[in-house]
Amino acid sequence: MEATAATVFIIDDDSSVRKGLVRLLRSAGWNAEAFASAEAFLARPDHEDIGCIVLDLCMPGMSGQQLQDLLQERNIVLPIVFLTGQGDVASSVVAMKKGAVDFLLKPIDSHALLQAISEATLRHAAALEKSHDIASIDARMARLSTREREVMEQVLTGRLNKQIAGVLGIAEKTVKVHRGRVMAKMEVHSVAQLVHECELVGINSDSRGTVQTSAAVR
Repeated sequence: MEATAATVFIIDDDSSVRKGLVRLLRSAGWNAEAFASAEAFLARPDHEDIGCIVLDLCMPGMSGQQLQDLLQERNIVLPIVFLTGQGDVASSVVAMKKGAVDFLLKPIDSHALLQAISEATLRHAAALEKSHDIASIDARMARLSTREREVMEQVLTGRLNKQIAGVLGIAEKTVKVHRGRVMAKMEVHSVAQLVHECELVGINSDSRGTVQTSAAVR
């Protein structure tokens, strides 16, 4: 994914700020869309590609912080760069704790803004790539039978085929067959790769050889 193909959504009730930022960002090679309010942005169809939001903190109607909270509730992960003319330190701390990329004071320093947008879009590109990887792993894992899933979880603990056979009460030869099917269905070529992909979706083995599944796994 190329972050240079990103779209920057400018949300500010000041028309002069919107126009100036659109010109700046387009001249720097970004796609840019401007909205006079958070409500207007929310009326837009969901954005599926790389992007970020340049968001005014204080606006009539829904504030920037309220929009940030709503996007988090809806699991919309577009990174946010906040703008403010008030220099509200307390608000900036809250916004950054909630994941904002930066908090810039008006009048905006163009170089600082472009740097923040570059960081935001790269962050979003990485998040989308990870999300796609997780979806792919989930789809492959769904192909596993119940027994194959059990064998896979035992493989993750580092147990040998003979040990797995003892734990599951099946023949070692049967373990080998299921293990081969797991590797084929998961499209991996080594146990290390299998462990890595399982870790991405929250499946880990602890020091006692017990498999733990994160609540985040779908």
